[in-house]
Amino acid sequence: MKPWDFWTEWTVPAVDPLERGTVEKVLDTDKLDAIVAGPLPDYPDVETAVALARFVHEQYESYGTNCEDLVTDDESLTILRTLKALLNRLGITTFDPPFRDFKSFRSYWIRNDCSGSWQARRDVLDEIFEPLHRVLDEREAGSISSTLATAISPRKVTGWPRVDEEISELRRHFESASTQQDYSNVGNDCVSTLEALSEAAYDHAKHGSPGEDEPPVAKTKDRLDRVVEVGLVGPENAHLRKLARAAIELAQAVKHRRETATRAEAGIAADAVILLANMIRRLGS
Repeated sequence: MKPWDFWTEWTVPAVDPLERGTVEKVLDTDKLDAIVAGPLPDYPDVETAVALARFVHEQYESYGTNCEDLVTDDESLTILRTLKALLNRLGITTFDPPFRDFKSFRSYWIRNDCSGSWQARRDVLDEIFEPLHRVLDEREAGSISSTLATAISPRKVTGWPRVDEEISELRRHFESASTQQDYSNVGNDCVSTLEALSEAAYDHAKHGSPGEDEPPVAKTKDRLDRVVEVGLVGPENAHLRKLARAAIELAQAVKHRRETATRAEAGIAADAVILLANMIRRLGS
Protein backbone atom coordinates (compact mmCIF):
# COMPACT_ATOMS: atom_id res chain seq x y z
CA MET A 1 0.00 0.00 0.00
CA LYS A 2 1.15 3.54 -0.82
CA PRO A 3 0.10 6.95 0.56
CA TRP A 4 -1.72 7.80 -2.68
CA ASP A 5 -3.99 4.78 -2.23
CA PHE A 6 -6.12 6.91 0.11
CA TRP A 7 -7.32 8.97 -2.86
CA THR A 8 -10.08 7.88 -5.18
CA GLU A 9 -11.62 9.46 -8.27
CA TRP A 10 -15.06 11.02 -8.62
CA THR A 11 -16.58 12.36 -11.83
CA VAL A 12 -18.28 15.75 -11.62
CA PRO A 13 -21.09 15.85 -14.23
CA ALA A 14 -20.79 18.53 -16.88
CA VAL A 15 -23.42 21.26 -17.11
CA ASP A 16 -23.79 20.54 -20.82
CA PRO A 17 -25.01 16.93 -21.26
CA LEU A 18 -23.01 16.73 -24.51
CA GLU A 19 -19.75 17.36 -22.70
CA ARG A 20 -17.72 15.05 -20.53
CA GLY A 21 -17.66 15.50 -16.79
CA THR A 22 -14.44 16.34 -15.00
CA VAL A 23 -12.62 13.78 -12.87
CA GLU A 24 -11.54 14.94 -9.44
CA LYS A 25 -9.37 13.27 -6.81
CA VAL A 26 -11.17 12.88 -3.49
CA LEU A 27 -10.42 11.24 -0.17
CA ASP A 28 -11.44 7.58 -0.04
CA THR A 29 -13.59 7.81 3.09
CA ASP A 30 -14.95 4.30 2.60
CA LYS A 31 -11.44 2.93 2.97
CA LEU A 32 -10.88 4.99 6.11
CA ASP A 33 -14.14 3.70 7.62
CA ALA A 34 -13.05 0.15 6.81
CA ILE A 35 -9.69 0.72 8.54
CA VAL A 36 -11.41 1.87 11.72
CA ALA A 37 -13.66 -1.22 11.61
CA GLY A 38 -10.77 -3.66 11.33
CA PRO A 39 -7.82 -4.81 9.20
CA LEU A 40 -8.24 -4.41 5.45
CA PRO A 41 -8.63 -7.76 3.66
CA ASP A 42 -5.54 -7.42 1.48
CA TYR A 43 -3.17 -5.60 3.84
CA PRO A 44 -1.85 -6.24 7.37
CA ASP A 45 -2.45 -3.36 9.78
CA VAL A 46 1.20 -2.42 10.01
CA GLU A 47 1.45 -1.98 6.23
CA THR A 48 -1.68 0.15 6.22
CA ALA A 49 -0.31 2.23 9.11
CA VAL A 50 2.96 2.91 7.27
CA ALA A 51 1.09 4.29 4.26
CA LEU A 52 -1.54 6.18 6.27
CA ALA A 53 1.04 7.84 8.52
CA ARG A 54 2.89 9.16 5.48
CA PHE A 55 -0.37 10.28 3.88
CA VAL A 56 -1.42 12.22 6.98
CA HIS A 57 2.05 13.75 7.30
CA GLU A 58 1.95 14.84 3.64
CA GLN A 59 -1.51 16.39 4.00
CA TYR A 60 -0.60 18.45 7.05
CA GLU A 61 2.65 19.51 5.41
CA SER A 62 0.75 20.58 2.30
CA TYR A 63 -1.64 22.60 4.44
CA GLY A 64 1.28 24.33 6.14
CA THR A 65 3.16 25.04 2.91
CA ASN A 66 2.01 24.72 -0.69
CA CYS A 67 -1.63 23.58 -0.26
CA GLU A 68 -1.42 20.96 -3.03
CA ASP A 69 -3.39 17.66 -2.98
CA LEU A 70 -5.18 18.88 0.10
CA VAL A 71 -8.02 17.23 1.99
CA THR A 72 -10.74 19.45 3.46
CA ASP A 73 -10.74 20.80 7.02
CA ASP A 74 -13.26 18.17 8.14
CA GLU A 75 -11.29 15.43 6.40
CA SER A 76 -8.11 16.54 8.16
CA LEU A 77 -9.82 15.52 11.41
CA THR A 78 -10.97 12.21 9.90
CA ILE A 79 -7.55 11.11 8.62
CA LEU A 80 -5.84 11.89 11.92
CA ARG A 81 -8.54 10.10 13.92
CA THR A 82 -8.28 7.08 11.64
CA LEU A 83 -4.51 6.95 12.02
CA LYS A 84 -4.74 7.10 15.81
CA ALA A 85 -7.39 4.37 15.86
CA LEU A 86 -5.19 2.13 13.73
CA LEU A 87 -2.14 2.82 15.89
CA ASN A 88 -4.11 1.95 19.01
CA ARG A 89 -5.00 -1.38 17.43
CA LEU A 90 -1.29 -1.96 16.86
CA GLY A 91 -0.50 -1.03 20.47
CA ILE A 92 1.38 2.14 19.49
CA THR A 93 0.40 4.83 21.99
CA THR A 94 3.35 7.23 21.70
CA PHE A 95 1.89 9.25 18.81
CA ASP A 96 -0.05 12.16 20.27
CA PRO A 97 0.16 15.32 18.12
CA PRO A 98 -0.74 18.64 19.78
CA PHE A 99 -3.49 19.32 17.22
CA ARG A 100 -6.54 17.49 15.90
CA ASP A 101 -7.23 19.09 12.51
CA PHE A 102 -5.96 21.80 10.15
CA LYS A 103 -7.48 24.62 12.19
CA SER A 104 -5.85 23.56 15.44
CA PHE A 105 -2.57 22.87 13.59
CA ARG A 106 -2.59 26.48 12.37
CA SER A 107 -3.18 27.73 15.90
CA TYR A 108 -0.33 25.54 17.10
CA TRP A 109 2.19 26.87 14.57
CA ILE A 110 1.18 30.47 15.33
CA ARG A 111 1.78 29.88 19.05
CA ASN A 112 5.17 28.40 18.24
CA ASP A 113 6.40 31.31 16.08
CA CYS A 114 6.17 29.44 12.75
CA SER A 115 3.91 31.95 10.99
CA GLY A 116 6.62 33.34 8.73
CA SER A 117 8.37 30.15 7.69
CA TRP A 118 7.21 27.14 5.72
CA GLN A 119 10.39 25.32 6.75
CA ALA A 120 9.63 25.91 10.42
CA ARG A 121 6.23 24.23 9.93
CA ARG A 122 7.88 21.30 8.16
CA ASP A 123 10.33 20.99 11.04
CA VAL A 124 7.48 20.94 13.56
CA LEU A 125 5.74 18.15 11.64
CA ASP A 126 8.98 16.19 11.25
CA GLU A 127 9.51 16.27 15.02
CA ILE A 128 6.02 14.84 15.50
CA PHE A 129 5.84 12.31 12.65
CA GLU A 130 9.40 11.05 12.11
CA PRO A 131 9.53 9.03 15.37
CA LEU A 132 6.28 7.36 14.29
CA HIS A 133 7.65 6.59 10.83
CA ARG A 134 10.71 4.96 12.41
CA VAL A 135 8.60 2.85 14.77
CA LEU A 136 6.33 1.70 11.95
CA ASP A 137 9.21 0.99 9.56
CA GLU A 138 10.94 -1.12 12.19
CA ARG A 139 7.68 -2.86 13.10
CA GLU A 140 7.02 -3.66 9.46
CA ALA A 141 10.56 -4.88 8.86
CA GLY A 142 10.23 -7.21 11.82
CA SER A 143 6.83 -8.51 10.74
CA ILE A 144 7.84 -9.58 7.26
CA SER A 145 9.42 -13.01 6.99
CA SER A 146 11.87 -12.48 4.18
CA THR A 147 14.70 -14.51 2.75
CA LEU A 148 16.35 -11.43 1.29
CA ALA A 149 19.61 -10.02 2.59
CA THR A 150 19.78 -7.92 5.73
CA ALA A 151 22.59 -5.41 5.90
CA ILE A 152 25.10 -5.50 8.77
CA SER A 153 24.24 -2.11 10.20
CA PRO A 154 23.05 -0.63 13.49
CA ARG A 155 20.16 0.85 11.52
CA LYS A 156 17.10 -1.25 10.77
CA VAL A 157 16.17 1.24 8.02
CA THR A 158 18.16 3.68 5.90
CA GLY A 159 16.31 6.73 7.22
CA TRP A 160 15.40 7.82 3.69
CA PRO A 161 11.57 7.43 3.78
CA ARG A 162 10.94 6.63 0.13
CA VAL A 163 13.91 4.26 -0.07
CA ASP A 164 12.66 2.41 3.00
CA GLU A 165 9.14 2.25 1.55
CA GLU A 166 10.44 0.74 -1.68
CA ILE A 167 12.62 -1.79 0.15
CA SER A 168 9.62 -2.84 2.24
CA GLU A 169 7.59 -3.34 -0.94
CA LEU A 170 10.48 -5.26 -2.51
CA ARG A 171 10.71 -7.64 0.46
CA ARG A 172 6.96 -8.16 0.55
CA HIS A 173 6.61 -8.87 -3.15
CA PHE A 174 9.57 -11.24 -3.20
CA GLU A 175 8.17 -13.19 -0.26
CA SER A 176 4.89 -13.82 -2.09
CA ALA A 177 6.34 -14.25 -5.59
CA SER A 178 5.67 -17.62 -7.22
CA THR A 179 5.48 -17.07 -11.00
CA GLN A 180 7.78 -15.74 -13.70
CA GLN A 181 5.62 -12.62 -13.90
CA ASP A 182 6.01 -12.15 -10.13
CA TYR A 183 9.78 -12.47 -10.38
CA SER A 184 9.86 -9.98 -13.23
CA ASN A 185 7.86 -7.57 -11.09
CA VAL A 186 10.49 -7.94 -8.36
CA GLY A 187 12.83 -6.48 -10.98
CA ASN A 188 10.44 -3.54 -11.31
CA ASP A 189 10.63 -3.08 -7.54
CA CYS A 190 14.42 -3.17 -7.74
CA VAL A 191 14.39 -0.40 -10.33
CA SER A 192 11.96 1.68 -8.22
CA THR A 193 14.22 1.25 -5.20
CA LEU A 194 17.27 2.34 -7.18
CA GLU A 195 15.44 5.44 -8.41
CA ALA A 196 14.39 6.30 -4.86
CA LEU A 197 18.01 5.82 -3.77
CA SER A 198 19.19 7.98 -6.68
CA GLU A 199 16.84 10.77 -5.62
CA ALA A 200 17.70 10.56 -1.91
CA ALA A 201 21.48 10.15 -2.06
CA TYR A 202 22.51 12.38 -4.96
CA ASP A 203 23.11 16.09 -4.32
CA HIS A 204 24.14 17.87 -7.51
CA ALA A 205 25.98 20.59 -5.62
CA LYS A 206 28.13 17.91 -4.01
CA HIS A 207 28.19 15.10 -6.54
CA GLY A 208 27.77 16.86 -9.89
CA SER A 209 30.60 17.39 -12.36
CA PRO A 210 31.50 21.06 -13.00
CA GLY A 211 29.66 22.57 -15.93
CA GLU A 212 27.29 19.62 -16.38
CA ASP A 213 23.53 19.64 -15.88
CA GLU A 214 22.07 17.46 -13.15
CA PRO A 215 21.31 13.99 -14.56
CA PRO A 216 17.68 12.84 -14.26
CA VAL A 217 16.74 10.67 -11.28
CA ALA A 218 16.18 7.74 -13.64
CA LYS A 219 19.87 7.85 -14.63
CA THR A 220 20.61 5.81 -11.53
CA LYS A 221 23.93 4.46 -12.79
CA ASP A 222 25.34 7.93 -13.48
CA ARG A 223 24.12 9.43 -10.21
CA LEU A 224 25.09 6.57 -7.90
CA ASP A 225 28.51 6.24 -9.53
CA ARG A 226 29.13 9.87 -8.62
CA VAL A 227 27.90 9.36 -5.06
CA VAL A 228 30.39 6.50 -4.65
CA GLU A 229 33.24 8.44 -6.29
CA VAL A 230 32.76 11.46 -4.07
CA GLY A 231 32.05 9.44 -0.94
CA LEU A 232 35.19 7.28 -1.18
CA VAL A 233 38.14 9.08 -2.69
CA GLY A 234 40.99 7.12 -4.26
CA PRO A 235 41.66 4.17 -6.58
CA GLU A 236 39.84 1.77 -4.27
CA ASN A 237 36.59 3.31 -5.53
CA ALA A 238 36.82 1.28 -8.72
CA HIS A 239 35.41 -1.92 -7.26
CA LEU A 240 32.62 0.02 -5.51
CA ARG A 241 31.62 1.60 -8.81
CA LYS A 242 31.56 -1.86 -10.33
CA LEU A 243 29.31 -3.05 -7.50
CA ALA A 244 26.87 -0.18 -8.04
CA ARG A 245 26.83 -0.72 -11.80
CA ALA A 246 26.32 -4.46 -11.45
CA ALA A 247 23.37 -4.01 -9.09
CA ILE A 248 21.68 -1.56 -11.45
CA GLU A 249 22.23 -3.70 -14.53
CA LEU A 250 21.07 -6.85 -12.75
CA ALA A 251 17.82 -5.17 -11.69
CA GLN A 252 17.17 -3.99 -15.23
CA ALA A 253 17.87 -7.47 -16.61
CA VAL A 254 15.40 -9.20 -14.29
CA LYS A 255 12.77 -6.53 -15.03
CA HIS A 256 12.80 -7.38 -18.74
CA ARG A 257 13.20 -11.15 -18.42
CA ARG A 258 9.45 -11.83 -18.65
CA GLU A 259 9.61 -15.48 -19.66
CA THR A 260 12.79 -16.73 -18.02
CA ALA A 261 13.04 -14.89 -14.67
CA THR A 262 13.55 -17.28 -11.75
CA ARG A 263 13.29 -16.87 -7.99
CA ALA A 264 17.05 -17.17 -7.68
CA GLU A 265 17.66 -14.41 -10.22
CA ALA A 266 15.05 -12.12 -8.67
CA GLY A 267 16.46 -12.77 -5.19
CA ILE A 268 20.02 -12.02 -6.26
CA ALA A 269 18.89 -8.76 -7.87
CA ALA A 270 16.91 -7.77 -4.77
CA ASP A 271 19.82 -8.66 -2.45
CA ALA A 272 22.15 -6.52 -4.54
CA VAL A 273 19.82 -3.51 -4.44
CA ILE A 274 19.24 -3.76 -0.68
CA LEU A 275 22.94 -4.03 0.05
CA LEU A 276 23.70 -1.18 -2.35
CA ALA A 277 21.19 1.05 -0.57
CA ASN A 278 22.82 0.33 2.78
CA MET A 279 26.30 0.82 1.34
CA ILE A 280 25.32 4.21 -0.08
CA ARG A 281 23.74 5.11 3.25
CA ARG A 282 27.05 4.37 4.99
CA LEU A 283 28.77 6.85 2.69
CA GLY A 284 26.38 9.53 3.93
CA SER A 285 26.72 8.65 7.63
